[in-house]
Amino acid sequence: MSSCRRLPRSLALATLLLTLFAVTAVSAAEEAAMTAPVPFPDQDPLRLLFIHHSCGGQLLADQGEKVGGARGSGERCIYESHPNGGGLRAMLEQRGYEVHEASYESFVGEDTDIRHWRTKFSENMDRILVTDRQDRTYDDDRTNHIVVFKSCYPNNDFVGPGSGPGDPDAEELTIANAKAAYESLLPIFRSHPNVLYVAFTAPARAEPRLGFLGTIKSWFNREPTAADYAREFNTWLADEQDGWLAAYEQPNVAVFDYYDVLTGHGESNWSRYATGDGTDSHPSAEGNSEAAEGFVKALEGMVEGMRGR
Repeated sequence: MSSCRRLPRSLALATLLLTLFAVTAVSAAEEAAMTAPVPFPDQDPLRLLFIHHSCGGQLLADQGEKVGGARGSGERCIYESHPNGGGLRAMLEQRGYEVHEASYESFVGEDTDIRHWRTKFSENMDRILVTDRQDRTYDDDRTNHIVVFKSCYPNNDFVGPGSGPGDPDAEELTIANAKAAYESLLPIFRSHPNVLYVAFTAPARAEPRLGFLGTIKSWFNREPTAADYAREFNTWLADEQDGWLAAYEQPNVAVFDYYDVLTGHGESNWSRYATGDGTDSHPSAEGNSEAAEGFVKALEGMVEGMRGR
């Protein structure tokens, strides 16, 4: 006969309930610790991830001989230096930022058209926030404090205004679809209030050469061009009063108007800094240097906004 004594039924039930409560409390605490947002730091360094393709890589690079960024290298369009270099990486590092990049040939860096952003951020945010460089992630509990993202110049090839409300994932590039794509990002960014997201407007296209007959025809063509639509959309995206962020109440989303810098701040709807023979839309070192200086100054205000909440 066993020498063990049974607990009274009421005491056994109470013990069971206390055990379940303790386990539930621990699980809830662990879950809260895992999901609790990391506060935006009050001190440097800040970790900045820039998701870009060729123009962004050249903007970040030092000016000089082309070094790095080769196709098939696993780091396509991540340059140490480039003839079109704007020096942005060095400027940021001098001010205490840690600069990280994702471009072609990486999970996070592929697919940067306007229609790709909703899926990228909604399905891969955890990966984005721990991306160090290309497919390399941090090996500890670090995360990125600032995420900068940019589409390239083909995203100014608008075919028309489209009709609302627009499709954020549509391949057809209309103003309505592009607006829907960016508007779909705001609920996603709102759920990560301690990360600063900075959207770059896409760099302007080089003005096409129409030839003599094409120029004559253009004098009589009253229909808006792709560049006119690009100006309309990018103005909306960057307009804090009446545009994309007009009704957004948090300081963790901002826009840098790369398009406006490259078009001479309204002098044209085409790039003033085209390269090659004037038909290459990749901005020159002069244009990228101006943009880099403008972005660094703008970023200071964005960071102050995050820290002053």
